Amino acid sequence: MSPFTGSAARTSEWQHLRVETADGVATVTIARPEKLNALTFGAYADLRDLLAELSRERSVRALVLAGEGRGFCSGGDVDEIIGATLSMDTAQLLDFNRMTGQTVRAIRECPFPVIAAVHGVAAGAGAVLALAADFRVADPTARFAFLFTRVGLSGGDMGAAYLLPRVVGLGHATRLLMLGDSVRAPEAERIGLISELTDEGRADEAAQQLARRLAEGPALAYAQTKALLTAELDMPMAAAVELDASTQALLMNGEDYAEFHAAFTEKRPPKWQGR
Repeated sequence: MSPFTGSAARTSEWQHLRVETADGVATVTIARPEKLNALTFGAYADLRDLLAELSRERSVRALVLAGEGRGFCSGGDVDEIIGATLSMDTAQLLDFNRMTGQTVRAIRECPFPVIAAVHGVAAGAGAVLALAADFRVADPTARFAFLFTRVGLSGGDMGAAYLLPRVVGLGHATRLLMLGDSVRAPEAERIGLISELTDEGRADEAAQQLARRLAEGPALAYAQTKALLTAELDMPMAAAVELDASTQALLMNGEDYAEFHAAFTEKRPPKWQGR
């Protein structure tokens, strides 16, 4: 995402999310615990727009996405979204579905790592938001369920049919998206859906620790690694290695690369600048 801005000022308050920033780490919490953090139209749009703003600012080096209360996110609100969509025409439905996809793209395309801190349920759209993150840190209470076929819709919602086979393989993805069955933490870790399994109640803490580690590291190198991981999913090998070569040539002109050499020579830790 480009750092260049137009006339609009930065949004200081977000109605549908709780946003906290400290030391290069943004913590974004879906805060509807009474509804298991079910998403509304506004929550989708706020997350999409927040990620775009943080990407332009370049002050955030890592982001933790969390849910308040008993679970991570139970998906789209049955009354406020599913009920409302029944009265929408095709054009309105297309606008809504494009917006949900834009939210997932914002997670994948922002220039900083995103860590989903998962406890309890991550269902439907909540499971896809976690899937789109770069890391999924979960405790033993976590369970993932891609429920779209359970409500009569395609399992390939919000990019799930693109992302999930690339994380867990086609066989597991077919089972999860077709049947909509819940996957509990031990199996999710076994098939690669969880990046780190913590002790119960420790997912948020572990996600913060990982975020701080990333925030203290070479931000530009992380941003380019994330961009290449996404871009090269569909590239032939020749194009991928050429893109790798171009990226490395650019980074070798960067300050962080020179700083590593200086730090190594002086036998001290590098002071990463993200440039």
